[in-house]
Amino acid sequence: MSSLIPIFYDSVDDIDSKYWDALGCCDNKYYTPDFLKTFEAANEDISFTYIIIFDEDKPVAFANTQLVSISVETITKNIKISEWLKNAANRMFCNNQIKILFVGNVFLSGEYGTFLREGQDKKKTFRAIAKAVKKLSKSQRMHGIFIKDFKEESLYITDELKGFNYASMQVEPNMIISLKPEWNAFEDYKNALKSKYRVKANKADSKSESLVAKLFTNEDIAKHKNELQKLYENTIANANFNAQILNLNTYTNLKAVYKDKFIVKGYFFEEKLVGFLSAMVNQENLDAHFIGLDYSLNKKFAIYPRILNDYVRLGIEYNSKRINLGRTASEIKSTLGAEPEDLICYFRHKRTIPNHFIKPLASNVKIKSFKQHHPFK
Repeated sequence: MSSLIPIFYDSVDDIDSKYWDALGCCDNKYYTPDFLKTFEAANEDISFTYIIIFDEDKPVAFANTQLVSISVETITKNIKISEWLKNAANRMFCNNQIKILFVGNVFLSGEYGTFLREGQDKKKTFRAIAKAVKKLSKSQRMHGIFIKDFKEESLYITDELKGFNYASMQVEPNMIISLKPEWNAFEDYKNALKSKYRVKANKADSKSESLVAKLFTNEDIAKHKNELQKLYENTIANANFNAQILNLNTYTNLKAVYKDKFIVKGYFFEEKLVGFLSAMVNQENLDAHFIGLDYSLNKKFAIYPRILNDYVRLGIEYNSKRINLGRTASEIKSTLGAEPEDLICYFRHKRTIPNHFIKPLASNVKIKSFKQHHPFK
């Protein structure tokens, strides 16, 4: 019986192009060397490692890992667990920054961290990834491993991680709008809404009429990079959980590679940038990436509701079948017709004894509940 062997790479540039072809993963932009390189090049405070699993000389699986530093307070402040568990976690890590090895892209919400080639024994191959991650963790100064984000149909494979003493935990869902083929314009979408929600969409556009919206070129991104970074950091400061701050030089790289398939749209008031959205056209999806806004003007000009409307417009314009609005603000996204797509992650402490105590913390995490709206007629 052939054995599966992992090879570790510190840079995308070290991976032979023939391996990507053999894996057959590049139809999805998030598994391409070009996409991975844009993040690696712009975020020097993250250690990137790429794992390819070989069956003899044939690549059969891929995993993308990122080693990041996070404060314990960031992890525990917004999750629903008992105070004694929070205090235990803080004592265990001495209230310090901890290093977490993420398997997956910490800046993406979705199942983009591991790839198994078609025709493989999926459980066996995924176990090989788990063994490789364990081997990698032994060579790194780090505390824990976080493997993200898996949809329900993948759990029969990924639950192999429980045999490696990982705890599974539910995280906030991706919010997905399924677009109808007959929606050729935003008006068609609005006509499918119940009156209450159509009024809401119109109000967002009406209140934001004073804003000047502009699709950014690469030069625009470079020109407004500091403003974009500030607005983005405003937004993540209000998020329930954020593992790492993205250097928005990444956007300059993405725009250079993907041209009109990577979208940055800025919103100006009296020539001042007050908000932006970003998105990637990936296969049949339009995926919302990060946004940023000036919260002091949000209520007056409905910046965030306008951004959500414009995601729908972009999805229709690009003939997408689905818009992935990502996590957070689930209720307001549901007012546009987004439905939750549940996601499961896995966590374990690097060492066995602390992991015994940390597993209840992970398995007791409860996601924030929200009211699901049903806006369509």
